[in-house]
Amino acid sequence: MVPEINYWAVILATLSTMIVGSVWYTPKVFGDRWMKLAKVTPGSASNAVVPIIVTVVVSFVSAWVLAGATTIAHNFYNGSYLIAALVTGVLLWAGFTAARFITHDAFEGRPSGLTIMNIAHELVTVVVMALIIGVWPPALG
Repeated sequence: MVPEINYWAVILATLSTMIVGSVWYTPKVFGDRWMKLAKVTPGSASNAVVPIIVTVVVSFVSAWVLAGATTIAHNFYNGSYLIAALVTGVLLWAGFTAARFITHDAFEGRPSGLTIMNIAHELVTVVVMALIIGVWPPALG
């Protein structure tokens, strides 16, 4: 059984990831620091079409999973759908995204500042997605 999902909210949540990423990694926010820590040169990211397409697909999957997990959590605990979305998003971020980033980055020897910057970006991204999904629940029966 697939939980009820508001696909309009999923689409908006997907698009929000592009906005958050564009702001987060702009040079005046964290972009310059990220490029230095990740050892990326401005010219090396000139052809970003494929990474952008991949990001949209992956973001859609993430938003869809978050929406489904939120509905399951809401049905189990009842209460506010928004709170269910936020708690579910943060728990999934901590248990999967942050934990996996930390593990991989430790083995790859990445600077801890880069790890923190990237997992913080993911937290903001997930919270924004959860807010969108949470304020626009499916028509729950």
